Amino acid sequence: MPDFNDDLRLAHILADAADAATMERFKALDLKVETKPDMTPVSEADKRAEELIRSQLGRARPRDAVLGEEYGFEGTGPRRWIVDPIDGTKNYVRGVPVWATLIALMVRGEHGDEGVVGVVSAPALGRRWWAVKGGGAYTGRSLSSATRLRVSRVSRLEDASFAYSSLGGWEEQGRLDGFLDLTRSCWRTRAYGDFWPYMMVAEGSVDFCAEPELSLWDMAANEVIIREAGGRFTSLDGTDGPYGGNAAASNGLLHEQMLGFLNRT
Repeated sequence: MPDFNDDLRLAHILADAADAATMERFKALDLKVETKPDMTPVSEADKRAEELIRSQLGRARPRDAVLGEEYGFEGTGPRRWIVDPIDGTKNYVRGVPVWATLIALMVRGEHGDEGVVGVVSAPALGRRWWAVKGGGAYTGRSLSSATRLRVSRVSRLEDASFAYSSLGGWEEQGRLDGFLDLTRSCWRTRAYGDFWPYMMVAEGSVDFCAEPELSLWDMAANEVIIREAGGRFTSLDGTDGPYGGNAAASNGLLHEQMLGFLNRT
């Protein structure tokens, strides 16, 4: 199996650069924020972080392609870096510390692109999570000071903790009734939002989470970390991987039960 540890180390360097840029402007009174065509906000910090990541990748991996939320797709080849410079921009611009830079590497194989490296860095929380294919998932301050992540072993809905982002998207897709029935079947529900529920699934502090509408850059890094922590990451139709435009992540034991509720019509 190919060794992607050099790419993991590079992803940490990229995250360090992004963290410095985003923290420098976090809670700045003169932070510039614009509205994109899809009516979501983008700040100068989003753009700066992605520019830094692209610049460093251009020097360190000039043959690799890059897909980022703010500047789109660039390059060709079997290796593609997926970047969300600030996942949780609405939190960022309001001074809420729950946001992160998401960096993933996907490599083309016999069965399509596969995530092989994932880093999620949340500097305002003082947390970072990462994983490399075949090497497990970890959290900590650095590669040399880390704790291995493992999903929970909870197997009954009535004992499970379920995390989500909001209600609106489920209602828009006609899935709200099934979603609400699922929440009523669980021991606990919380709307943490964005990257954080996926990291808690990987840590075993939450048992499953789901979102009805996402882009690849929202999911690619999370998917690698969930998978390497022993969990399962699919679209709402049950297809493995981060390609379905939505996501369901779990410890694996509760996955089919979750999907059964969320696909009720």
